Amino acid sequence: MNLQELLQLLPQVLTSWEVWAVTVVLVLYFFLVFYVARLYSKPKSFSMIAPPKKPAPEKGKKATEEPEVEG
Repeated sequence: MNLQELLQLLPQVLTSWEVWAVTVVLVLYFFLVFYVARLYSKPKSFSMIAPPKKPAPEKGKKATEEPEVEG
C-alpha cells in the first residue's frame, strides 16, 4: 500500500459510522468513570494552612455539663 492509497482510504475510515459510534461510546464511558472517581474522592482543602482544631474536653468533665446553680 502506497501513500496515495492510504490518503484515499483515511477519509473513508474517519467518516464511517462505526468509528463515530465507538468514539461516542468511549467518550461517554470516560465521562462516567471520571464522574464516579470525583464522587468518591475525598474533598480537598484549598487552604495551605489547616484550620485550628478545637481543644479536646478534659477527661474529668463532660463537654455538655451545666454549671451548678445555688438557690
